[in-house]
Amino acid sequence: MSAKPWIEVRGIYGGVPETLLVDGSTLADHGLSALWLRSDAITADIVDRVHGQSSRIFAEFNSMHHAAYLAEHPDAAPVGTDGLPCPPPDGWQGICPTHEGYRRSRMAEFERLLAELDIDGIWLDYHHAHASWEQAEPNLPDTCFCNRCLSRFRDETGTDIDPHNLSTEWVTWRCKVFTDWVREYAEIRDRVRPSALLGTFHCPWTGNDRDGALTKKLAIDLRAQAAYVDVFSIMPYHARFGHSDDIGWISRQTEWLRGYLGSDKRIWPIVQLSDWGRTVSAVDVPLILDAATTPPSTGVMVFSWGSLAAQQDKVAALVDFYRHVAKA
Repeated sequence: MSAKPWIEVRGIYGGVPETLLVDGSTLADHGLSALWLRSDAITADIVDRVHGQSSRIFAEFNSMHHAAYLAEHPDAAPVGTDGLPCPPPDGWQGICPTHEGYRRSRMAEFERLLAELDIDGIWLDYHHAHASWEQAEPNLPDTCFCNRCLSRFRDETGTDIDPHNLSTEWVTWRCKVFTDWVREYAEIRDRVRPSALLGTFHCPWTGNDRDGALTKKLAIDLRAQAAYVDVFSIMPYHARFGHSDDIGWISRQTEWLRGYLGSDKRIWPIVQLSDWGRTVSAVDVPLILDAATTPPSTGVMVFSWGSLAAQQDKVAALVDFYRHVAKA
């Protein structure tokens, strides 16, 4: 295993690896240079501690999946093709993207995090339409057909929509709605903490997978978002998505993303070492990480410390790989 000088960040998602930080050991001693934590798990003390070890800390920000908001604002629920609130697919509760109260609340929280915490960046999570795609067979209902969305679509395009016969104009309009959220996030970042990176965790499908579901179902227009996003963290969870026997799928998805974006935007994939969907063997850890750090990738993080902490064979393989990559 050789050094990979093009890899600028070697990270862990999901917690501070306390079991590694004993006897004065630092993150760098284990080849680590960054941590990603949920925004509600980051404190100023954690930020100071990570920075004190010459490492970076990034927040994961829940964009369209703040389900608690619906308890007091039921009108924010996405509406299905039957005109009724769409049940959360497999428990994943999305929110109507045109609900102005919800948007204001998320933007205010986004700004608060950047203002109060000296984080190195903030990553959008679940920034897509109401759906459950993080599994081998995704659940992708069509939404949102509330009066608010239908009225906005009509006003902005001059056309009506049949929920049972979705038009190209509808798909394009929905993507623009979600992209405009990203634009506002970027404006807040630029104003409040311009040194922070804006990243996004996103679905690893290509533009043609599942009949174009990336845009048609999830309303994710990666090319449009590239005007505002600094780092794209594609999520090629091979064992979860039925690719346990094809680890090369990870690097192929990253290569596709670079070609699709048509730019030199940074790509830092987040890859699966946890046993989710199918078991991930410690023997496969270096193969997974090698695929994740193959150009055009310039960074990598692993999912997820919460379950990995007790799997010392995988942790040892992770540390060994990161140390060799960091030798550059």
